[in-house]
Amino acid sequence: MENEVNTNENISEDIAVVSDATGIKISEDVVSVIAGVAASEVKGVCGMSGGLGITEVLSGKKNMSKGIKAEVTEKDTKIDVNIIVEYGVRIPDIAYEIQNRVKKAVESMTGLKVLEVNIHVQGVQVLSKEKAPEDKDVDIVD
Repeated sequence: MENEVNTNENISEDIAVVSDATGIKISEDVVSVIAGVAASEVKGVCGMSGGLGITEVLSGKKNMSKGIKAEVTEKDTKIDVNIIVEYGVRIPDIAYEIQNRVKKAVESMTGLKVLEVNIHVQGVQVLSKEKAPEDKDVDIVD
């Protein structure tokens, strides 16, 4: 009966093995998009840091992998996330939340084990006068 019980760890390894046996390879771009969506959903993240891609300019569509670099091997991945945060938020809390969400999303959707999620804060976005809440003192940078 012990053999019938699987932990989440064993399930992920089984998926990775099945994927390798069937010849399925998950692209770094796919992992980047999953990580980008998960990171952008965290409150306090203004955006992802990275140059404006040519496909973004031509198609007019938002590139969800912008600011994300993923290194994918057969069974695992390492992810770097470059973000811009809102002024006034606690950066360690946001970084921790991004790490958890990205890891959970990538592991559940791909079956890959996430070894690292490195957060790089590239900037701080100060609210403009139009967007600033009236009850807060916000220094406006022009």
